[in-house]
Amino acid sequence: MTSKTLIAPSAKPLLEWYDRHHRDLPWRISPPMAARGVKADPYRIWLSEVMLQQTTVQAVKPYFANFLARWPTVNDLAAAPSDDVMAAWAGLGYYARARNLKKCAEAVAAGHGGIFPDSEEGLKSLPGIGDYTAAAVAAIAFNRQAAVMDGNVERVISRLYAISTPLPAGKPLMKQKVALLTPADRPGDFAQAMMDLGATICTPKRPACSLCPFNGSCEALRLYDPELFPVKAAKKEKPVRHGAAFVAVTGEGEILLRRRIESGLLGGMTEVPTTGWTARIDGETGTDAAPFPAAWQPCGTVIHVFTHFELRLQIYRVAIADPVEINDGWWEPVTNLEAQALPTIMKKAIAAAIPLAFKSVKE
Repeated sequence: MTSKTLIAPSAKPLLEWYDRHHRDLPWRISPPMAARGVKADPYRIWLSEVMLQQTTVQAVKPYFANFLARWPTVNDLAAAPSDDVMAAWAGLGYYARARNLKKCAEAVAAGHGGIFPDSEEGLKSLPGIGDYTAAAVAAIAFNRQAAVMDGNVERVISRLYAISTPLPAGKPLMKQKVALLTPADRPGDFAQAMMDLGATICTPKRPACSLCPFNGSCEALRLYDPELFPVKAAKKEKPVRHGAAFVAVTGEGEILLRRRIESGLLGGMTEVPTTGWTARIDGETGTDAAPFPAAWQPCGTVIHVFTHFELRLQIYRVAIADPVEINDGWWEPVTNLEAQALPTIMKKAIAAAIPLAFKSVKE
């Protein structure tokens, strides 16, 4: 394919492809909807973009529907109890997003009359909104000519221009290329088209290049194997951290829970008592660290992989007749666990000690 003459990349064929092949998503205003005069709701766009960070579309859909049913507007979300928001988020991971979601909703409600700013700079002034989310909301909700670049767009643009600089160092050049390609008209549709293209055609493995609207312009297809792009720096091996978690259950079917401090990993979430592990240090792994003296029994080990480390928790269980008074915790009926703001690692820990505590636990 080295003799093939390339056509200069243009937004036009991509938008024509998007008009025919766009994904129907619950937060999206599709081209037919836009033609009927339907306008984007900035609240829905913002909510979906925060949820979609490092999470799949299929995983987000039920959470998005639940949030909209409970809090239809940003003012509703701003007024919601933080514990309810964290509980509704439980299972989506990256819990700082949920804390920032609540802070951002409060800022929009209190400082902007419930109306989102319509520019990138205005959006970036809000809590928890960085470059990507500001660009995405500005383009998709307000049709601003903003360069939107997520993982799918990185893949498309790195192949289109055969950008060999490894990620993350290659991101500035990729964003520059995206900015040059983004049209003044339909920038929101262009951003969503790039995302759809990366998700459905320009996939990480075995991309369907023959169906791609950019196949006459793609430098990686002409010169190389598109699967070689984007180039990524070698991954560092994740450190393994150790700790213990303690599952205490009373004769009435109550389980001891407590709330983590607001800052740091899993901040503000609910947990069973656990030891002082972090991303950098191990916690104790024996029963000397239990929340109260008892005949704690080992229930095996659970493993959970965070972004920067792997955690291995030794799980201990004890059955006691009556609740023990605990200063920093409370006793919750096991039947209420699904409604608690329990992160996945804590659901795993509880399920190891009480196998039928949850209907499903993510691995």
